Amino acid sequence: MNSPVRMTDEQAEALVRDVLRSVAPGPALDTLTEHDDLRETLGLDSLDFLAVVTRVSERTGRRIEEDDYDRLADLAGWVSYLTDGQGG
Repeated sequence: MNSPVRMTDEQAEALVRDVLRSVAPGPALDTLTEHDDLRETLGLDSLDFLAVVTRVSERTGRRIEEDDYDRLADLAGWVSYLTDGQGG
């Protein structure tokens, strides 16, 4: 696998929103704030969440471990994870 893509907070949020749009399109995404629970707000089930994880992993080159899922419950968690160099 290639080296993980390095990105800014803005790039990370845009990427996650884009992936979420492909998995759970709808008006809730437009009003999503950084601390809203993604599963609750967007109605994601476990398969939807796994699809988000897989697509973000593919697009960033980062391996996302199941142990990290708890910190990926909201946009702020995703942004932190993708920009802090801890993933992958």
